[in-house]
Amino acid sequence: MSGIVIDPVWWVILRAVTGFSTAGTSMIIESWLNERATNESRGAIFSLYIAITLIGVVAGQMMIPLEDVRTPVLFMICGIFYCIAMLPTLLSTAASPQPLKAVKLDLKALYRNSPVSCLGILLVGIANGAYGTLGAVFGAGAGLSDTSIAIMMSSTIFACAVMQLPAGRLSDRIDRRYVLAAMSAVAAFAGLMLAVLHPSSPVFIISLVVLYGAVANTLYPIAVAHANDFAAPEDFVKVSGGLLLLYGIGTIIGPTLSGPVMSSIGPYSLFFVTAIAHVLITSYSIFRSRMRAAKPAGDRDAYTTMPSANAQMITPESMSLARSETSKKDDITVNYGT
Repeated sequence: MSGIVIDPVWWVILRAVTGFSTAGTSMIIESWLNERATNESRGAIFSLYIAITLIGVVAGQMMIPLEDVRTPVLFMICGIFYCIAMLPTLLSTAASPQPLKAVKLDLKALYRNSPVSCLGILLVGIANGAYGTLGAVFGAGAGLSDTSIAIMMSSTIFACAVMQLPAGRLSDRIDRRYVLAAMSAVAAFAGLMLAVLHPSSPVFIISLVVLYGAVANTLYPIAVAHANDFAAPEDFVKVSGGLLLLYGIGTIIGPTLSGPVMSSIGPYSLFFVTAIAHVLITSYSIFRSRMRAAKPAGDRDAYTTMPSANAQMITPESMSLARSETSKKDDITVNYGT
């Protein structure tokens, strides 16, 4: 319908329906994986799931230069792929996954558990939602070609994937709040450079955006790991699910706020919005580090690599899959240690 009805109101409605459907599809797929995976295969399945998702997202971005974005052709191609993707499920005789468990949002409990993660996740959602939704709009407004926009968006995903491991390793060794503050500061710096300088060189724009994306997309898993540091093991999925709901609220606020700002000031103002969010994360992380001591490194929850928040619809089921894999690694460590 998006390619047939060109109307702002209808597109808002259709985008909401698309988001709801995509989230539901992801939940079903991941719950299926959770049921089918064993402790021995869970890590490989989770890694392969992330890899396939990232490959699909990059392939989708790189389709932009192949067709005029003002025609409905790309919408039709997406519809065809969705239909093809449904065929294995429709033809399968395997048992359906069990009903999904509801996640209740308890803001007071989340904030008591980790104030930095609670506020930080909301702000990360605002920044990531703004860039993830309006990044291509920024590229077009900045004068980038369709090919350059596709390269910019895809390179951000690759940069995020590369940066996940070193950022996670660093957060396992020092106070995670310092890592959050540092990564947010770099993201704010890259965003302010774009917002203030208004560069016109595609190479300069893409380089700054890739730097921005590399650090900005490491904040989510670090914040979740920090919250889990102070949570009981049986509450890991509940805390992560609650933070996910906060992140979802942020991703709604981000583009809703950034769209009018970009219309009034210009495309580069997108990064003013993200910079404000990241400055607030840096400031609050440093402030809270003075209020409560960090967990000793040996008592912390193991960092779990998560795909870019812009690259995949993260759901409680994917967190459960990753969480189970981390628990398995912890059990192996204990067994070998004894």
